[in-house]
Amino acid sequence: MDIKSFHEPESGTWTHLLADVSSKIAAIIDPVWVYDPVSGMVDSGFIEAVLAAAADADCRIGWVLETHAHADHLTAADLLRRRTGARIACGRGICRVQETFAGVFNMTGVATDGSQFDRLLAEGDTLNVGSLEIRVIETPGHTADSVSYLVEDAVFVGDTLFAPAFGTARCDFPGGDAGRLYDSIARIHALPDETRIFLCHDYPKAGEEPVCTVTVAESRRDNVHVGAGTSRDSFVAMRRGRDAQLGLPKLILPSLQVNILAGAAPEPDSNGVTYLRTPFNRALAELVAAPAGAGPQTGGKP
Repeated sequence: MDIKSFHEPESGTWTHLLADVSSKIAAIIDPVWVYDPVSGMVDSGFIEAVLAAAADADCRIGWVLETHAHADHLTAADLLRRRTGARIACGRGICRVQETFAGVFNMTGVATDGSQFDRLLAEGDTLNVGSLEIRVIETPGHTADSVSYLVEDAVFVGDTLFAPAFGTARCDFPGGDAGRLYDSIARIHALPDETRIFLCHDYPKAGEEPVCTVTVAESRRDNVHVGAGTSRDSFVAMRRGRDAQLGLPKLILPSLQVNILAGAAPEPDSNGVTYLRTPFNRALAELVAAPAGAGPQTGGKP
């Protein structure tokens, strides 16, 4: 097993390239598609660097794995599928996320059955990257669809955990639940001490290097939100208090419209141009509580 990690500084996101050295088959976990909300333009330079590293290692991309539908960056999953023929997988909870945000953005006709993805994953499912077997651990809390990927001595946790100095992710998005996050973290912390936790985010100060990985033992001991001795009740109270003070991620509106489609752009309008929607003078929380439309649809995949 070989793991190379790439930090995208604008969103503070880690994209991981997981390869089976013997078979030369690889997976890309949480790929970032850089997007400029001012110009509306995307930049594939970051994900091209990941593909270049795979090519240098003579690896073929077999899977693109999402830990959840991200709200702070666009996923490059569909771009990678079109470029490499890889399949895209994510947690089965994506259907609930699709139902919520297809309604929020009035994305009528959008399938909310997860059919944009090639495989929907549940607790205990396995998939193979060459000779490597990846086991799925459902880790909801940050979002309803969050999963972690355990392979040998490594676990890719998405936003379930941050580096010890940063603690944990917010739980105030639709489907988020601080108590469930605490329980999910407990499952990660129950893994062997030497297990490497590969993070999805880190936000270093100027001049500092971003943290990519910590061991289970380090996280269990040092995490500022869930270190040893933190009770479930105290964590939930802390998380709710912090979340109430947080603003929305700056890319939440474009990200969710693209990411619930596995990274594909919405259908173009009659003029051939694709547009992303921004609700005018309506709070996102208000729209989540009373979405504008778009009930569940079914896709055309068997």
